[in-house]
Amino acid sequence: MSTEVRVPTLGESVTEATVATWFKKPGDAVAVDEMLCELETDKVTVEVPAPAAGTMAEIVAAEGETVGVDALLATISAGGEATAAPVAAAPAPAAADTGATTDVMVPTLGESVTEATVSTWFKKVGDTVAQDEMLCELETDKVSVEVPAPAAGVLSEILAPEGATVDATAKLAVIGGSAGAAAAPAAAPAAAPAASGAKDVEDAPSAKKIMAEKGIDPASVQGSGRDGRVMKEDVMAAVASAAAAPAAAAAPAAPRAPVPADDAAREERVKMTRLRQTIAKRLKDSQNTAAMLTTYNEVDMSASMALRKEYKDLFEKKHGARLGFMSFFTKACCHALKEVPEVNAEIDGTDIVYKKFVHMGIAAGTPTGLVVPVIRDADQMSFAEIEKAIAEKGKRARDGKLSMAEMQGGTFTISNGGVYGSLMSSPILNPPQSGILGMHKIQDRPVVVDGQIVIRPMMYLALSYDHRIVDGKGAVTFLVRVKEALEDPRRLLMDL
Repeated sequence: MSTEVRVPTLGESVTEATVATWFKKPGDAVAVDEMLCELETDKVTVEVPAPAAGTMAEIVAAEGETVGVDALLATISAGGEATAAPVAAAPAPAAADTGATTDVMVPTLGESVTEATVSTWFKKVGDTVAQDEMLCELETDKVSVEVPAPAAGVLSEILAPEGATVDATAKLAVIGGSAGAAAAPAAAPAAAPAASGAKDVEDAPSAKKIMAEKGIDPASVQGSGRDGRVMKEDVMAAVASAAAAPAAAAAPAAPRAPVPADDAAREERVKMTRLRQTIAKRLKDSQNTAAMLTTYNEVDMSASMALRKEYKDLFEKKHGARLGFMSFFTKACCHALKEVPEVNAEIDGTDIVYKKFVHMGIAAGTPTGLVVPVIRDADQMSFAEIEKAIAEKGKRARDGKLSMAEMQGGTFTISNGGVYGSLMSSPILNPPQSGILGMHKIQDRPVVVDGQIVIRPMMYLALSYDHRIVDGKGAVTFLVRVKEALEDPRRLLMDL
């Protein structure tokens, strides 16, 4: 009994394709859904999976042939009918002699996280690894997770390459026992031809045709197909890039305006990280859901700056933490939230949930994007405890070590754009919270005090709030209370 392999549907208005590459040859064993060949149309590249398991019996359409939709490409015979199958299976006993193997699985990702993207492999197949040595890094929509080696040995197989999306129970790689180390040197001869400029994979026929017509050296084209195979679009990109270079070089001497280079050749397309995708989705959802409004005020930072200057050395000596302005703002916000509790509330269906505690979110920029670690029960903490917590969370955020739990449950958020030089902005709510305070750059400005123009260190404050549960009066009152506490920090001690 045999199974036919036919050309799949190629897409609207596409009626034919070229067989670019066969990954299997007659006699090879194939598994269900294993890739058999690659077809190339004028728009896309299509991979053809095996419709059934068995042995490749016959290839009807060879590489380079043009085939129509539903055309017969090959036939697969059942395993028992193949005479060449035992030959392919012969090396199996050798693999069994390499010793025990250990599977590398996706670690626990955190509550409600079901998948991750493999961002970086630190080891490659054939490398010796020690127990607990970092093998790879996974990226979820909130945090990065490092995957250590569960045992010592040799990395014999990588099942999830960089860029692959894996679920929470997926196998990432296999580590062989110490006997497997002998397999590593065997890979060296295979790599030798590549080092000398040769390639052990066939480029797509259409790509080879264009390279021959244009006189392009195949070694100069970076392939994007399977195993580095050069595809038609790779050659077209190389042609465009080559055309752009002479135009740019000739521009200074040309008596007329130079012809613009192909913009596509000067662009770089990078897939968004899962964290950036989540940031984009959450911020847009916030705009679409909340009735967001922003109110502004300004604060004279003279008193807070003077108090900090007077006590910062003594504070650091006693508490081992640097005295910054974030503790002043956190304290001021906690104080104001007690008076205007709706800013610390959230909507749940048709209910308003008032929080009788303050879990303060402190927005922090990291190399991979914005995260918001949460300082729990900030309203019960001292200046020193707040500064220590912010410093510790900030470092963990920059190092990508924050856990899911550390970024959940916030009731209000502070975002400090001033550290980047921002003078004014409208922060976006962090759902389901109803308020976020934006801090900005402290800048000397002329202001009127007691009828006199004086120079004072001023900062603009911005409170974005959900107008569905926070009225304008409440929002303005909150911001005024923060302003008053910062302009006279003694009010915090007196609970005024």
